[in-house]
Amino acid sequence: MSTLMIQGTTSDAGKSTLVAGICRFLRRRNLSVAPFKPQNMALNSAVTIDGGEIGRAQAVQAQACGLAPCVDMNPVLLKPNSETGSQVIIQGKALTEMEAKDYHAYKPKALKSVLESYQRLQAKYEHIIVEGAGSPAEINLRKGDIANMGFAEAVDCPVLLVADIERGGVFAHLAGTTLVLSPSEQARIKGYIINRFRGDVGILEPGLAWLSEYTGKKVLGVLPYLVGFHLEAEDAIDRRQGAKEEGTLKVVVPVTPRISNHTDFDPLRLHPQVEVTFVRPGQSPPPADLIILAGSKSVRTDLDFLRKENWPERILKHLRYGGRLLGICGGYQMLGGVVRDPDGLESSPGDSPGLGLLDLETTLAPEKQLLNVQATLVFDEAKVSGYEIHAGTTSGPGLSRPFLHKSQGEPDGAISPDNQVAGAYLHGLFESPEGAQAILRWAGLSEPKSLDYHSLREREIDRLADLVENCLDVDYILSLL
Repeated sequence: MSTLMIQGTTSDAGKSTLVAGICRFLRRRNLSVAPFKPQNMALNSAVTIDGGEIGRAQAVQAQACGLAPCVDMNPVLLKPNSETGSQVIIQGKALTEMEAKDYHAYKPKALKSVLESYQRLQAKYEHIIVEGAGSPAEINLRKGDIANMGFAEAVDCPVLLVADIERGGVFAHLAGTTLVLSPSEQARIKGYIINRFRGDVGILEPGLAWLSEYTGKKVLGVLPYLVGFHLEAEDAIDRRQGAKEEGTLKVVVPVTPRISNHTDFDPLRLHPQVEVTFVRPGQSPPPADLIILAGSKSVRTDLDFLRKENWPERILKHLRYGGRLLGICGGYQMLGGVVRDPDGLESSPGDSPGLGLLDLETTLAPEKQLLNVQATLVFDEAKVSGYEIHAGTTSGPGLSRPFLHKSQGEPDGAISPDNQVAGAYLHGLFESPEGAQAILRWAGLSEPKSLDYHSLREREIDRLADLVENCLDVDYILSLL
């Protein structure tokens, strides 16, 4: 077994995509490989084959390896629910809510879980490709670190450092990050990778030569900017759109403070007949055929936000003009008459009035529901697959008009009597071509085309593997392994 860790000079330097590309490259060589991220902070998550919750990026990396995702691939997941606090998920299960200072004190215990998961992967796979988090040069976070060099030192693995040239100052990022590390950590860095370069690489050569001479580290190569590239974002909302045809369906998504699993909308952004607009605070929404309320890590907080931004009035006007409204997970809970949080799981204990558009109410409960689901929509009996990640139960007369039936025949979700408002707990609705077409027809698109999102993701992972093979010193990477 051998391990290689990818760290970045900044967040969004390209760690997640580089790990996916290296994993697919190794798989092409018929090597047994698995991804690993000791600690992740993200509100985009996935349900694993063993019934736990991990970061969405690790689920994509598992696909690059040809594996079903498991909880050991991301043993610590932090899901922010305030400016200073997060839900702490250990090996797939929600442990508790912690403020940042309390979590820092907890990290030695978290490291034990991290190493347990790592050792289980060690026993199963020849190679483990590890993704760091943020930057190893965050001086205030170095004590007790489990996400970057703290982990690398604990398992004694080599590190490659990647930097995004689009941010500017790429040589300072790489050299400066190296210089603030301890001598043992500096020695652990075995090379540099520059990401997202546009233009003639020859222009960079003087800088690359200087960097190698100044630091004594090898530059493995320069990865070009991939035009039109798409892979799920770990946390930031991706607003890029695919090429659009005339007569597109207009979809609007309010961006709430605790929006989660907004990767649900990636298949719509890339669909040639759908235009998605994410509406930020203070922005006026454009005319829409379909408004979608996304998942939320704090439903009552996001309900308050929607009211402050006049979304209830906007939604009622939208419905008066014949528009459609869909709620997913937390957005589905918002559509009912009330959201109850008697135990103060997401904020202070209490109740919040919902939007009152479905005859339902929701009570939040400590036990989180984590399910992979196969289902049939009531629209055209279309097949869908996805996953549920939610705390609480929804009840009420509105459930007599379900949105879908699970494979066991269990009804789920609800549709309003006038057929304009619908909601369900199921994430990933638009990844199933048949299901996406059925929902788009309901929303007003007369002849929606099929978009195979899984195949699209496969093509993008292969593009990454091609870059790794063609632009990096892969013999050197293999020697590190």
